[in-house]
Amino acid sequence: MFRRVSAGGHADLKVAERGYADDKKSKLRTEIVIDDVRGIGGFMSLTPAEGGWRVVIIDAADDMNRNAANAVLKVLEEPPRNALMLLLSHSPGRLLPTIRSRCRRLALKPLPEDTVTRLLAEYRPDLGGEDVTALARLGEGSIGKALGLAAEGGLDLYREVIGLLSALPRLDVPALHAFADRVARPDADAAWRTVTELLGWWLARLVRAGGREGRGMSEVVAGEGALMGRLLAAADLERWLEVWEKVTALFARTDAVNLDRKQAMLTALLAVERLARA
Repeated sequence: MFRRVSAGGHADLKVAERGYADDKKSKLRTEIVIDDVRGIGGFMSLTPAEGGWRVVIIDAADDMNRNAANAVLKVLEEPPRNALMLLLSHSPGRLLPTIRSRCRRLALKPLPEDTVTRLLAEYRPDLGGEDVTALARLGEGSIGKALGLAAEGGLDLYREVIGLLSALPRLDVPALHAFADRVARPDADAAWRTVTELLGWWLARLVRAGGREGRGMSEVVAGEGALMGRLLAAADLERWLEVWEKVTALFARTDAVNLDRKQAMLTALLAVERLARA
């Protein structure tokens, strides 16, 4: 059974994930498109070949573009009997509210950091020890998230964001505009998605660092702890929580209605600066 599932040969299992961007199958697309999820409804409506359930796994639902998400939503609105759809999500808040409302959340416990570190070293032997440790902490117990960040240059982007923020309480304006220009380009969808997720994650981490959960929190990159200390001294947790909520909502709205990405990134980082200068 395991070998059949692993090889994609089980008649009652269908997995939808990012397809290849070229005929040579050398690079994956940055998102799950409608062709990747087409046929899910028909597959789930079939009688199980082995007398059990039909199962569909979408890995990861965060990667679906709007057309793919709407196609999946139609299936969720009228699910067939004896069919199960599993939507893997690293950032549930980025899913359509209509999709979240039709799903039951199954929270999985994170893997221990040393387990993620060991798996990263196994799957990405090209990475240095410092990078492996940082990616394991960014992954927060998810080897899939850690590997995804490694593949998309997420650690370099995270270091760049922390580098920008380290200039607070006054941001380096030319560097800020150059960064926003680069991640907002039409051909930089992966970088945009990664940066917005990481910035929202870091702001939530900042809030946790100021509370009980922050005791003993390890740095992802050098200097991060000192930066958080300065920011937490500049304003209380409630105000930083408000900034996190506003930035998260801004990025979600930008993706939903195709707002100007550069302006959204500038607005988010300048909101952090305003509070840091308070």
